[in-house]
Amino acid sequence: MSDSQLWDDVDDYFTRHLAADDDALAAALRDSTAAGLPQVGVTATQGKLLQLLAQVQGARTILEIGTLGGYSTIWLARALPADGRLISLEYNPLHAEVATRNIARAGLDGIVEVRVGPALESLPKLADEHPPPFDLVFIDADKANNAHYVEWALRLTRAGSLIVVDNVVRGGRVADPGSTEPDVRGTRAAVELIGSHPRLSGTAVQTVGSKGYDGFALARVLG
Repeated sequence: MSDSQLWDDVDDYFTRHLAADDDALAAALRDSTAAGLPQVGVTATQGKLLQLLAQVQGARTILEIGTLGGYSTIWLARALPADGRLISLEYNPLHAEVATRNIARAGLDGIVEVRVGPALESLPKLADEHPPPFDLVFIDADKANNAHYVEWALRLTRAGSLIVVDNVVRGGRVADPGSTEPDVRGTRAAVELIGSHPRLSGTAVQTVGSKGYDGFALARVLG
């Protein structure tokens, strides 16, 4: 058995017992695929991890940078109280349209807002609204701008907030200091920012599974 097949089998086992999709989640995946969206979203177990992190955090407000088809958005929004708020930023109008339908079908459109446009344009506009600090920020957008997204997350959070950056391993390429690839350079910049910033304490975890070899970074805002 190949390593990738073994990873798939273990992922399937964990998903069946710990993070099985319900009708709304399954429909979100199905409709995203039918609309031609790239298959780069979180897995079910990763979605469940995000939900648990939000619940442990006691989150009432969540910012998501990168909506795709809304699958991760649904997992996160389900951790919020009835009067909670989740704002998700999506560059692609088609992705946002699919996500909005998926979120509404899950019954979460009352607490989730999807904003369309480049995140680096949406984030200053959001800051100008002076929203309450976000309790959790999930970053899963274009990797070249990861460090910029972490900087904005710091501006929009408070002491004790969590910042999660997805896809930081890049198949192991993140370890290459000579890489000129924008996704690697942006991810390295984000990781090094987390490691050096006086207001952040963070770590990174490597993962394997149905999406291959990857991982995520997790940072707590200190002040």
